[in-house]
Amino acid sequence: MKVRCLIVDDEPLAIRLIEKHVSQIDSLELVATCNSALKAFEILNTQEIDLLFLDIKMPHLTGIDFLKTLKNPPKTIFTTAYRDYALESYELETVDYLLKPVTFERFVQAIDKFFRQNSNAVAPVQRETIVTDYILVKSGSKHHKINLEDIVYIESLKDYIKIHLQNDTSIISKYKLGEMEQELSAYHFLRIHRSYIINTSKITAFSSNDIDVNTQEIPIGASYKEAAIIYLEGIKRV
Repeated sequence: MKVRCLIVDDEPLAIRLIEKHVSQIDSLELVATCNSALKAFEILNTQEIDLLFLDIKMPHLTGIDFLKTLKNPPKTIFTTAYRDYALESYELETVDYLLKPVTFERFVQAIDKFFRQNSNAVAPVQRETIVTDYILVKSGSKHHKINLEDIVYIESLKDYIKIHLQNDTSIISKYKLGEMEQELSAYHFLRIHRSYIINTSKITAFSSNDIDVNTQEIPIGASYKEAAIIYLEGIKRV
């Protein structure tokens, strides 16, 4: 049987994007969409829903407050433009917390996590459907095409960044780390320090104070600790 899904979001473009992602995975079935928690409540009372894609900031009732009102809520994946609610969502034992705009790659990771937590649902989605993404970065007189999977971590050098690559090479570019963080926010990257962004797929070890990507130990900054710990706890739960 397919996993029956409901999308709740007050942004039509956000709904269409998640609809598109759902349509690309055979094991998912979209039952309905709606733009408010009140309408979602009506649907949940009349339809069988296995997986809920829930926006947080909506009129009248937030997604978090709505989820708290449900006695037997379906498995839930938050979709939001705000990082601020990550800790509270973790405490509600949601499947995942996706930042908008949600890429298909990040969506697949969340669905894979759902299947791992609910092994009796259906077979997990195949990762081979993910298309490798890349960025273009100017260094000197050349523009370099860098596959995201080749990036290990990115280091701030004031007005420049140093992109450390899988093959022990690096590229220096005139770019602010905050700009790169925004560009990579929809992918599998996490800023854990004012001077570092890491590729989460390269994590090999971690503690509450630092994260190893491949063989490089990166400290977790105080301002980024909460988000980092939430992500790491998510790894341990899978």
